[in-house]
Amino acid sequence: MLQIYNTLTRAKQPFQPLQAGKIGMYVCGVTVYDYCHIGHARVMVSFDVITRYLRWRGWDVNYVRNITDVDDKIIRRAAENGESVDQLTERMIAAMHEDETALSVLRPDEEPRVTGHMDNIILFIQDLIDKGFAYLASNGDIYYRVEKFEGYGKLSGQQIDELRSGARVEVDEVKESPLDFVLWKAAKPGEVSWKSPWGEGRPGWHIECSAMSRCCIGKTLDIHGGGPDLPFPHHENEIAQSEAANSCTYANYWMHAGPVRVNQEKMSKSLNNFFTIRDVLKVHNPEVVRYFLTSAHYRSYIDYSNSSLTEARSALERFYQALQGITVEESPQGVNDSYEQRFCEAMEDDFNTPKALAVLFELVNELNVAKHAKAPELPHLAGELKRLAGILGLLQQNPDQFLRGDDQEGQITGEEIEAWITKRAAAKANKDYAEADRIRQSLLDQGVILKDSRDGTTWYREAI
Repeated sequence: MLQIYNTLTRAKQPFQPLQAGKIGMYVCGVTVYDYCHIGHARVMVSFDVITRYLRWRGWDVNYVRNITDVDDKIIRRAAENGESVDQLTERMIAAMHEDETALSVLRPDEEPRVTGHMDNIILFIQDLIDKGFAYLASNGDIYYRVEKFEGYGKLSGQQIDELRSGARVEVDEVKESPLDFVLWKAAKPGEVSWKSPWGEGRPGWHIECSAMSRCCIGKTLDIHGGGPDLPFPHHENEIAQSEAANSCTYANYWMHAGPVRVNQEKMSKSLNNFFTIRDVLKVHNPEVVRYFLTSAHYRSYIDYSNSSLTEARSALERFYQALQGITVEESPQGVNDSYEQRFCEAMEDDFNTPKALAVLFELVNELNVAKHAKAPELPHLAGELKRLAGILGLLQQNPDQFLRGDDQEGQITGEEIEAWITKRAAAKANKDYAEADRIRQSLLDQGVILKDSRDGTTWYREAI
């Protein structure tokens, strides 16, 4: 049975959906004021792998991931750029989709935007006001009464008394309690705004997910996911809002992807170790980046460094080298079932991708033995490897294409390599083995490895 680690209970639990065979999963998406960074990629890839696997196992998954397309950061960045909020967000959403496509991240079933759900958000806030959980402050903002909701802090382990004692009280405080958080912000001059029963304004950050998840999935979610920084306060506030408004459990399972560190340090612009997805992909093959993100358990932290990407490249090369030159055929039913069984056991254990990849490496070893022996099951073993790796979104390229890589600036080109291979073949034909060895070593010095076989010479680039 599928086991999922639930952040709410801090333990793995057997997964029981609300409706047999169906899963409603809501994941917090990106605030689109800038290009997506490698931390965003971690969340995207993690939940993409989870969704792919669940669907492969026969679950009917409704995967919803929102887009925050209006908030303080977006308004400030648009003003700095001298463009409208719409111009900025449309540009950043298009860039996000480009990054996802490059990383083989499938689009969610629904991708609701805050600006497209304003009526739902306003109705949700009115529900909270009517039930006494929200109030209109003197400055025109609407706030949520945190201390009225019993159980606040249950997701993150925060205690109300500790929060209260640590809260900073502003001189001009308009809130009933310093713990209360904003649901609706009264419009400031020149800001984008919407009409509401309380005047022109726009929603606070937390309310959007409560309203959109209820609209797209329902009052109770099977799974709610997000990044490592979201349990408090964002998801804690979502629970308070949704359970107060809907009078039922908000989400049965909470899943959070782990953080990305850079050379063992927290990624941040102030430390100058901040990497956007598109900058990373200028240097590294997208599938290498995806493998890197998949090689660690989704809940653990992962360290981004050049050596980590080199290791990921080397690992993928082992897969592609095993597949190189083989005609791939679908494995017959009942053949190689042990690999699928152990792969599934790993994934059913809270989506343990490192263990799943270990199973695939065992399959690679058997494939290489069969390849050397020219065993008849070779095409079926290759097919099994491609099939299981495909569930993780891997091994989607032609082996020769991946191993040769793209020509980089300052690097010997594929055309030049082929020309040297032709010269080397001529040298060997003339029994000038010293020249043939010199060409091989020269190419090796430039990161190109030659592989001779009865069918000729192939080549691939070393991991960099």
